[in-house]
Amino acid sequence: MNKGVLAGIGAYTLWGLFPIYWRLLERVPATEILAHRIVWSLAFVALILVLQRDWHWLKEVVHNRRTMVVYTLAAILLSINWFTYIWAVNAGFVVEASLGYFINPLVNFLLGVIFFREKLRGGQMAAVILAVLGVVYLAFNYGSLPWISLVLAFTFGLYGLIKKAASLESMHGFSLETMVLFLPAIGFLLYRGASGVGAFMQQGTVITLLLILAGPMTSIPLLMFGYAARSIPLSMLGFIQYIAPTLQFLLGVFVYNEPFPMSRLLGFSMIWLALLLYSIEGVRFNRKPKTDLSLVEPL
Repeated sequence: MNKGVLAGIGAYTLWGLFPIYWRLLERVPATEILAHRIVWSLAFVALILVLQRDWHWLKEVVHNRRTMVVYTLAAILLSINWFTYIWAVNAGFVVEASLGYFINPLVNFLLGVIFFREKLRGGQMAAVILAVLGVVYLAFNYGSLPWISLVLAFTFGLYGLIKKAASLESMHGFSLETMVLFLPAIGFLLYRGASGVGAFMQQGTVITLLLILAGPMTSIPLLMFGYAARSIPLSMLGFIQYIAPTLQFLLGVFVYNEPFPMSRLLGFSMIWLALLLYSIEGVRFNRKPKTDLSLVEPL
């Protein structure tokens, strides 16, 4: 099998299994997990950049106001997405979180229509309408909007949209985003530690090690994804990306026993059918998307 395909499958499989990892840290507040994820992600990618002697880009970037604004906005959206996902998993909403990444490609498509004036064909229109109906149905079923799903889908979609205006390659961009978030993250962790309520070095060796490994766990699938994106067609990655929310959904229902009655199945089925229509439309016209918003690193 093509190495790019294997890398793509590996990346989305790891992202799909993330609920298992975050559940191991469920005793730690989501805000603290997020801060550790930021700090140790930066440490991991910084080590790679040092080993590769690949810091030449940074001096120019920090003096470019537009680039810094773009990546600061991207970093804020990414942190909201990460926090929402971690909180949802550890609060018992893995299924609803998976829904966010199921509808994300359709959100990306809508953003493409709005901001890039992409053409809206009949099959795509039908897919979007069906997905909206599915979300509305689930809203009535929940008694409120599935806000976790919508926050994940739209923050990630807007993150991808902003990254379209970015000039750095994936590793450099991710490094800059974690640099932007580093000071507030490390400040928060130092405050937690000084207050005696931080988990790091206080809740045992296993928890401390898991918090440190949150950095590599975040960065490794990103590197695999970057390799896959350069090696195989985006249309193929478009299909592979459904591995992640599918695994999350299966974990939520069959491992964590989250409730999934027939009424919720109907709402999810409408969205799955919308994704099927959208995918068939893309294959039928054999047309690569103008933007790659749906293929930005998730979770």
